[in-house]
Amino acid sequence: MLYIVGTPIGNLGDLSPRAVEALNSCDFIAAEDTRVTMKILNHFGIKKPLVSYYEHNKLERGEQICARLAAGENACLVTDAGMPAVSDPGEDLVRLCHEKGLPVTVVPGPCAFVSALALSGMPAKRFCFEGFLSVNKVDRREHLAQLKNEPRTMCFYEAPHKLANTLKDMLEAFGDRSIAIVREITKIHEEVIHTTLSEASADYAENPLKGEIVLIVAGAPEEQEEALTLADAVAQAKRLMEKGVSISEAAKLAAKGSRFKKGDIYKQLLEEETHA
Repeated sequence: MLYIVGTPIGNLGDLSPRAVEALNSCDFIAAEDTRVTMKILNHFGIKKPLVSYYEHNKLERGEQICARLAAGENACLVTDAGMPAVSDPGEDLVRLCHEKGLPVTVVPGPCAFVSALALSGMPAKRFCFEGFLSVNKVDRREHLAQLKNEPRTMCFYEAPHKLANTLKDMLEAFGDRSIAIVREITKIHEEVIHTTLSEASADYAENPLKGEIVLIVAGAPEEQEEALTLADAVAQAKRLMEKGVSISEAAKLAAKGSRFKKGDIYKQLLEEETHA
C-alpha cells in the first residue's frame, strides 16, 4: 500500500496522530527532500528508511518504489510541506501505482493554498488552483493571459524572488484587482496582506517579501459591473503616489486597471496639483 501523507506547512504540531501512526508503521518513506523529512521524523522520534523521490529522479525511482510495493512493502509518500501530489512530483508516483494496480490511500493533512484561501476572506464558494507559474517569462504571461476572464477566485504559489515580476505580469494581464498575499502560514510571522495588484506591484518592486507565499487573486468581474470612472482611476494613482511612486508611473499603473489611457490620468493629476 502507498500512503499519501500530508505533512505540516510550518507548525510541526499540525502533523495528525494518524499521520504519525502511518509513518511509524510503514516499511519506508519516499520523500521529496530527505533532509526536510528527517527533521519531522526526529521531532516525533520516528526511525524509518528514507528514499528520495523528486522531480529529477521520479521516473527511475518511481519504478523502484512500485517494485517494492508489489513485493509486499508499505510506503508513505511525503513532500516537503503539505499534501503530496498537489503541485508536486508525487502526482506521477500515484498515477503509476494506479496504472500497476497497486493500492493507494490518503492520510489527509495541511494544504497551503486551501489554508491561505480560508485566511484571505476572499470569495471561496468557487475557486481554482493554478500552482506555481513558470519561471519562463513568455510561458508565465501566456498562462496568465488564459486566465484573464476566469471568474473564480484564483490561487497561486509563488517564491519571494519571483514575486515582483509575477505581480507586474498579473497587473498587465488582469488589470487592477483585489489580491490577498498570504505568507508564512502557521509560522511565527504569518501575515495576510489585503491590497490591489497595482499597489502590490509598486510596494514590492524593490522591497520583496520573505517566506512561503500564496497569492489569492479576485476573479474577473462580471460584465454588468459598473466600470471604473476617471475619478476612480485618479484616486488609485494618488494612493500610489502617497507610497512614493512617481506621478508618471502612478498614472501608468492606474491605467492598467481601468479603461482610461495613462495620458488622461496624468493630465487630471497635474490639473488637480495645479489647483491644490
